[in-house]
Amino acid sequence: MKIKVLLSTLALSLTLLAGCGSRPAEQTATKPETKTETKAPAEKVDTVTTASIVDKAEAFEKAISKDGTWIIATLNDLTIDKDLVLEGEFKNGKKDKDGKDAIQRKIALYTQDDKHVVTARFTLTAPKLTIKSPQARIQSGTFKGDVYVETKDFQLVDAKIEGNVYFASEEAKAGFKMDEKSSITGKQEVKK
Repeated sequence: MKIKVLLSTLALSLTLLAGCGSRPAEQTATKPETKTETKAPAEKVDTVTTASIVDKAEAFEKAISKDGTWIIATLNDLTIDKDLVLEGEFKNGKKDKDGKDAIQRKIALYTQDDKHVVTARFTLTAPKLTIKSPQARIQSGTFKGDVYVETKDFQLVDAKIEGNVYFASEEAKAGFKMDEKSSITGKQEVKK
């Protein structure tokens, strides 16, 4: 009888263990086959261009150097007590009509909103500013002092020069462009 009780207990225990311990079978759903397209990698950009946004004379001087950036944007009026030189050739990150990297250098004496509307204009004052960078421009502000142009493609865009503009050659003078919003209070002449 002991054996019957022992076997009954064992059978009952196994039944309980089997019932409580079993897990439901995992359902494996068949996923529809998806097609993955491989795209060619995006073209790499050789140069990343950035702006120097400055509010101090030292930062402005560094930004206009040959090791600076293509655009120098001021956040306020600046007065610098020494001669300045804008030099170096810079790409602005755009392409010209022939698909080549566009060369440009800009002194931006203004701030603008997200729609590119000028919100404030500033004045840069220095005894002399020499333009050596090709495709250079002063835009939407005032420069107080004399400008010496050594390139054949300097521009004023919506800007004012309170001083003289001297050109290093007839070619530099002939290549100078100024829009109808710009003005120069002094002389414009070739001075070698």
